[in-house]
Amino acid sequence: MEADAVSIWPRMEPFLLGALQVAPPSKLSLHYLRKMASYVRARDGCFPSMSWPMWRHIACGKLQLHEDLAWLYFETFDLLIGHVPEERLEWAECLSQCSDKSELDHQRSRLSVDTLQFLLFLYIQQLNRVSLRTSLIGEEWPSMRARSPSRSDREAKTSSQNKNWDDQAHLSFVQSHLGEILELLVEPGQLSESGQVLRGCQISLDALRSLALLLEGSAGPGRAVQPVHRLFTKPPLQTQAGFCSASRCFPLQKLLLCLQNRLALNPFGITACLQSGKKLAWAQQVEGSMKRARIARNTHTAPPGSKMVLMSQVFKQTLAKTSDKLNGANIKIHRCADAFIYLLSPLRSVSLDKCRDCTVVLGPVETSVHIHSCQNLRVMCVSGRIAIGVSSRCTIHTLTPTRPLLLPGNTDITLGPFHTFYPSLEDHMGSVGLAVVPNAWDRPLLVGTEGLFNSSLNSSSNPAPLCYRLLPPAEFNTVVVPFEMEGDTCEVPGGLPPLYQAAVEEKEKRIQNWQKTVLETPLNKQQKQQFQDLVEIKFHEWLLETGHRQELDSLIPPAVNSLKDSTTDTQAVNHTRHMRTGRAVGQSPMAC
Repeated sequence: MEADAVSIWPRMEPFLLGALQVAPPSKLSLHYLRKMASYVRARDGCFPSMSWPMWRHIACGKLQLHEDLAWLYFETFDLLIGHVPEERLEWAECLSQCSDKSELDHQRSRLSVDTLQFLLFLYIQQLNRVSLRTSLIGEEWPSMRARSPSRSDREAKTSSQNKNWDDQAHLSFVQSHLGEILELLVEPGQLSESGQVLRGCQISLDALRSLALLLEGSAGPGRAVQPVHRLFTKPPLQTQAGFCSASRCFPLQKLLLCLQNRLALNPFGITACLQSGKKLAWAQQVEGSMKRARIARNTHTAPPGSKMVLMSQVFKQTLAKTSDKLNGANIKIHRCADAFIYLLSPLRSVSLDKCRDCTVVLGPVETSVHIHSCQNLRVMCVSGRIAIGVSSRCTIHTLTPTRPLLLPGNTDITLGPFHTFYPSLEDHMGSVGLAVVPNAWDRPLLVGTEGLFNSSLNSSSNPAPLCYRLLPPAEFNTVVVPFEMEGDTCEVPGGLPPLYQAAVEEKEKRIQNWQKTVLETPLNKQQKQQFQDLVEIKFHEWLLETGHRQELDSLIPPAVNSLKDSTTDTQAVNHTRHMRTGRAVGQSPMAC
């Protein structure tokens, strides 16, 4: 292994899935995390693993965090680390049997996390801290004196605004804070009374293993991806980093210098995917143009945890996809408008950024769905977590075991129960470890920069303006996914909440009564034809007013000749159902 060929880079998932997209509380600063690092090593039951009761004691008793916020960080870290689906399903079953808070606390007390990795996880929450200095020079605060940005400047700024997806921001963060990150791994005996690192201190190999949460690398292009500690226990990095096999330790300064010299941009990050990822071809669309749409993936080369699919500027189109290429991938849907997107595969995570007037139906999402800077969006998903920030007029129908996160900047958000299905949905849910219970879709957490707001709808002391509502049952309707697939799911998993089920039954009853009235009304043949024409006219007016006409038209298959000229990556959805209008619709023309 040549030393010059070795490169080390920040892993994508800790920043993408682990860093909450809100500025962290001040009590999670380096000063307090240093104190916590010393405290956990000196206290029984906190090291090398830490249970939920011990973290709650530290977070609530020492750091003065709200218990719900403490659990949010603990739960987010647990979502991030690897669990096989069977473990997640078993955990869901245990939680579903809890009838009160004491039983819930008892179940939570069974959970523990790697102490040092959890410290690093808490530290990277600084990723989304707003820098006052940067704000003053106009990069994070709009400046009226700034020149009008060029197209390339605007695109660069757009890509950097969402730091959780920006691999350049990940690299910059690690480069700027690597010294502090390593200091959190130093044993307390090597620290001064004020918590500062003493000269000549060392980091043990066991502590360095924790760094695998944030960093990985390879011995050269095309070589296997390895955790960082494995690279540093083999020549020549072993010698350059000063590893002592007798003490199994690294000198801090040597290790820091060696790491800094080899830090590089993630070769499986969003930058590489946009530059060299496999572009996806599109079939000819009936209406609109695909010239602006850009879709790429790295799923053919990236290791697990780094697989991504990027979809940008899908405009007035219907995109439908079920494919092994989506399985376990992190999906980013960016700047799409007036689109209908169906991604019916088990996914790792989904981010919807700056989209408007779209309907998005997702397969089960193992970790999180994050909605950022979107308007008039309708999303249907089963997900480990749902988070919404800086968005307006969005309706989210979700089945989730965790409380939805409402981040700052939202207005007019509607939360409703999950209300659709497709034939292989339950199989896909099992493959990512998501069950139908518990389901916390209607108990959101309002998260601010210094903790939680009171999310009670009726609280007069709520310091945050009310930004959400629960969908009234009178406005509720189920949704049909207009494609046929293999599978046994034939109803909404877990059923509908009683009030919503009653609302659906009441509407079905009204339809039956209407049909009965029409059949029993004595009309001659001419009157029946006139009545049918009037109903069809009103129905088509309703389709146009609501935008459903575009949704139906986009499902009509294009001419056979035009499809022959297009190359699609894989077949998308093979068949479709007849819509409730009685009109046949074909395979989605937007197979990717």
